Amino acid sequence: MTLSLSHPARDGSEAPGIARRGLMLVLSSPSGAGKSTIARALLTRDPQLSMSVSVTTRPPRPGEIDGLDYIFVDGATFQAMRTAGELLEHATVFGNSYGSPRGPVEQVLTAGRDVLFDVDWQGTQQLRQNARADLVSVFILPPSRGELERRLRARAQDPEEVVCRRMAKAADEMSHWAEYDYIVVNHDVGKAVEAVSAILDAERLRRERRVGLAEYVERISRG
Repeated sequence: MTLSLSHPARDGSEAPGIARRGLMLVLSSPSGAGKSTIARALLTRDPQLSMSVSVTTRPPRPGEIDGLDYIFVDGATFQAMRTAGELLEHATVFGNSYGSPRGPVEQVLTAGRDVLFDVDWQGTQQLRQNARADLVSVFILPPSRGELERRLRARAQDPEEVVCRRMAKAADEMSHWAEYDYIVVNHDVGKAVEAVSAILDAERLRRERRVGLAEYVERISRG
């Protein structure tokens, strides 16, 4: 699905008159590496960044709002969206299907704003296949395996068998680090947030995303 560039946002650089196309920022990490904390901090500090709202076949949980937390659909609707190519990525987890709808993301990108995705390496592969030019992928690593386990236990959210299962899965997840554009080691969450923010700022200045550059250069050339 391709929409026309009608009212693109400004890129926030030293030349605010230049329109740009938004980007898709993907954060991936093993559980406990700090990805969710970094994502929340980025969303709080950056008004040009919004979270991708996934479509899912699972029923709403208490307090969840349709269209805000998830877009809730039945299985037939999900399958129809998948068949029609309306999902940028999709997966099935514990019998429920999840996916990132293409249309809303494209609208945000066209408006010059950015979309944050919290997906694993398999979801990132699908996004790369379907929208490589818009994708910026960041993998968050823990400073050590011991620190990763300490953080998982410090959360006190999971029973022992779940912690062990997450640790066993972490090695496989981290083996895909080389498939990402950037790697951030989360020694300190504040510094990790700053690092990802710097990546976001730099990627916003890429020439190919600044779709208004030709018009801007022509305008200043004429004086």
